[in-house]
Amino acid sequence: MAGTQLQPVNILIVDDREENIIALEALIRRDDINLITTTSPNEALRICWDQDIAIALVDVQMPEMDGFELVQILKSNPRTREMVVIFVTAISKETKYVVKGLESGAVDYLYKPLDPYITIAKVDAFISVVRSQQELKQKNIELEEFQKELVKAKEQAEAAKRVKESFLANMSHEIRTPINGIIGLAHLLKNTELSDDQKEFVKLLEVSSQSLLGVINDILDISKIEAGKFKIVKAETNIRDLVQAVVDLMKFRADEKNVKLVLEIDNKVPDYIIADALRLNQILMNLMGNAIKFTDKGSVTLRVINLDKKDHSAQLQFSIIDTGIGISEEGLGKVFNSFEQAEDSTAQKYGGTGLGLSIVKKLADLKGGDLSVSSIPGKGSTFTFTNKYEVITGKQNMEKKISVADLPKFKNVTILLAEDNSINQFMISKILTNWNICVDIVDDGGKVLDKIKDTHYDLILMDTHMPTMNGFEATRRIRTDFDEPQKNIPIISLSAAVLEEEQQAGWDAGVNDILSKPFDPVVLHQKISFLLGIN
Repeated sequence: MAGTQLQPVNILIVDDREENIIALEALIRRDDINLITTTSPNEALRICWDQDIAIALVDVQMPEMDGFELVQILKSNPRTREMVVIFVTAISKETKYVVKGLESGAVDYLYKPLDPYITIAKVDAFISVVRSQQELKQKNIELEEFQKELVKAKEQAEAAKRVKESFLANMSHEIRTPINGIIGLAHLLKNTELSDDQKEFVKLLEVSSQSLLGVINDILDISKIEAGKFKIVKAETNIRDLVQAVVDLMKFRADEKNVKLVLEIDNKVPDYIIADALRLNQILMNLMGNAIKFTDKGSVTLRVINLDKKDHSAQLQFSIIDTGIGISEEGLGKVFNSFEQAEDSTAQKYGGTGLGLSIVKKLADLKGGDLSVSSIPGKGSTFTFTNKYEVITGKQNMEKKISVADLPKFKNVTILLAEDNSINQFMISKILTNWNICVDIVDDGGKVLDKIKDTHYDLILMDTHMPTMNGFEATRRIRTDFDEPQKNIPIISLSAAVLEEEQQAGWDAGVNDILSKPFDPVVLHQKISFLLGIN
């Protein structure tokens, strides 16, 4: 069925000063939105009830009725309850004002004087959400002609959930894809002839990109935990290697601040346990990173002891002890809250999202462990994570980690790379050609179908999000519309998504494997070797 022409998105601007309205109009005006403005909150109510307003940009301080009161009225009315509200304000950024605004029903804040780039980016993001809602609403209207009232109600109830998941999937892809390019290019640079200064620059580039990746992963993890879709996957884990790796990874950040890193492991700690190594690593990395960030001199210590060793179990206690700024008694009460930091001035001085410790707390609870904190302002803090683990005895040292330099070259292998991001095209093709692989590149799924009609490829690396035809549709077409040998060509999906629904869509389409961006080149080599039957 042909797509319905979408109507312009109605955006209401409410501000008691005309010059502020004019400035905001100039920033966000474009063809696909309809701007409606008023200097009166009461007039704003009438407009919202008479017209289909999708997004409202509301000033907080107004004489007749302040922005908080206006939004509370709008959110109490079923007709205007779903409106997306962004506060535009010049008042303090203190947590209590932000919380008050969010509790009244707003979804975000813009602060005066307005930053043009942030303003445009936020408005664009919420317009995308509204567009998704419009498309879903249109589909629900079409379904109403064929479904019973009970089915229609069920579809409408699930619409909001699909919008959120779609937004998270798009956010994951749009942010993780360029990060993949940055990390990949840093990897390529690291394997070239570099001066000592250049090597340091590459290290900084890697640390910065990993920090950015950590922020987006924190946001997505919070969403998955709240949706009940977060899984703990346990496996054999060398606990001594894990904590050593955490310290090694954090050493660069500690060295930058001249902070001493110390690792202390009790000799009663077992070598191997059954644990979710990824999530335990995430807990320790967050706690260590937090300790280093708030320590300007002295040391940060990771101490691991066994509180209650039995034949097949151990009660392990991980303590992260720093000599940093410490936390006040009041701050201790909110240190694990989402989007909050111990002190109001902390974010300005040290940065951060306020998500790290919140995620650590949620992960600790999911793992059945206990997380606590003690602190003396000006002296330092101690975060302690305690959990019970099954012990594995009689295990030998784990195999040595494979390095990129040790990977063998391929012989007579041709791969089709389907990727629309030019940086990722360059980075991935460079990695493949370094392995003596012949690479052809296309930037959408339709071109994949055209290419495989006339050219033999041993494998396809298929990005999921591409213009014209995405990777899922291209994979389905290959599996259903082609004959042998193209029909069964191995396909690895390159996915920047972390949501299970999108990854499952790849399996349903018929991919042979999924490689999440940003990826480790060693893992890519292993997957290619396995699918091509190369030992």
